[in-house]
Amino acid sequence: MSSSPAPASDTTPSTLRPTDPDLLPKAQRRRLLLSYSLGDAGTGMAASLIGFYLFIFYTSAAGLPAWMAGLVLMVARLWDAFNDPIVGWLSDHTRTRWGPRLPWIFVSAIPLGAAMAAMWWLPPGGIWMKFWVFVGISVVANSLYTCVNLPYSALPAELTESTTLRTQLNTSRFTGSIIASLIGIVLGGLLLKDHHIAGNYLRLGLLSGSVIAVSTLLCAWGIAPAARLASQPQVESGSTRRQLRRVRSNGRFLMVLGLYLMLWCALQIMQTAALIYLPVVMRLPESWSNWILLPFQIMTLVGLQIWTRVAAVRGRVQALHWGTWLWITGCLAAMLMLPLDAAVAPTGSVGNLVRLVMLLAAILLVGLGASTAYLIPWSLLPDAIDADPEKPAGQFSAWMVLGQKICMSVALFLFGNLMSLSGYQASRGILQPDSALVAIRLCMGLIPATLVVLGLVIMRRWPERGLHLQTHNR
Repeated sequence: MSSSPAPASDTTPSTLRPTDPDLLPKAQRRRLLLSYSLGDAGTGMAASLIGFYLFIFYTSAAGLPAWMAGLVLMVARLWDAFNDPIVGWLSDHTRTRWGPRLPWIFVSAIPLGAAMAAMWWLPPGGIWMKFWVFVGISVVANSLYTCVNLPYSALPAELTESTTLRTQLNTSRFTGSIIASLIGIVLGGLLLKDHHIAGNYLRLGLLSGSVIAVSTLLCAWGIAPAARLASQPQVESGSTRRQLRRVRSNGRFLMVLGLYLMLWCALQIMQTAALIYLPVVMRLPESWSNWILLPFQIMTLVGLQIWTRVAAVRGRVQALHWGTWLWITGCLAAMLMLPLDAAVAPTGSVGNLVRLVMLLAAILLVGLGASTAYLIPWSLLPDAIDADPEKPAGQFSAWMVLGQKICMSVALFLFGNLMSLSGYQASRGILQPDSALVAIRLCMGLIPATLVVLGLVIMRRWPERGLHLQTHNR
């Protein structure tokens, strides 16, 4: 694997174009950041609900065995992954007076909202009929998600060459995403008091689908003035083999991709396991389990602000290290946590209260550290794009998301199979065999912690070299 030469922005201050948002009046700059934050709000809510609840919906409400639920998630994500290079290539080659990215966001917004709502519909028929309907709906929904999210994700590299502003755009993006996820968790807590009632999931889907469509349209409207003036990808004709050679030769991109895969696989496994871990392992009532996810999302939101400031002062890699070690500590604490006494209310005894406080502390640590998975890889990606003379942001964003989806699909499939092999059955509630309890603890602790450590190993040679100092005082 060869590393690409360092771009000029690593050693000299970023060069601003006349149309760069760094030169916009404050009101227009605020509009850009606020509007960009809306682009991941609806999709962030949907992704959070899918991460926490879709496996539960498939197993508890639809009655699919755990291995089959994991297979649905894997098949849909694998198909979705292969859409990414196609949409990335098409958006790179799109030529309109609104730029290459905006038309994709506008056109796909409403169909995406409808498809995301349909994911929570329980079809009639037997288990295999449900399986294929779930796969079909997920394929359509995830394909439309790509048509919105991939062009949207490519924009920071084209809107500005300022490292600081790129980080701020990604901070705005994930701030909107996490706030929307908080709203989604509140809706989940209100509507999903019983995880076995399918109609409640559909109501949740209709609400989240509406939010997706509206927020995506508002984002496209708000960023339109800046997107029209953004730089255009300097694409050249070439084969898929040439594109792959470009990706393989970009050492920075491979590091960012590896980090992204490790962090998001760790986060996805924890999210999927969380609503099993809380009632089954920790013996929290299901109504408490829904609400206890709120502290995680709140601390993720706080972490975004903290790591943005740390990145500006100490560098993005330093922010990554500080955050991920908090994450690892929280994972290992959650794995070793003693369960509450199910015969007593969570606050009904001193022992339960102490264990509940310790559980909350572990959740807060994980949330604070896991925010690095949102912020750091995407703030580093434009550096890798800059290392390519043509700067095809759509293509690099596509390969990044493709890798993430393949890795996460395999992780979810393995999670479902691990649950089945361990003897876990959703119909048995908290009465699971010891082997299932051990497997769930591993999915909340040792497995994600190991993945995070691997991400740090991959990033050990990232050439930060004071980029944060060049633009911090701009």
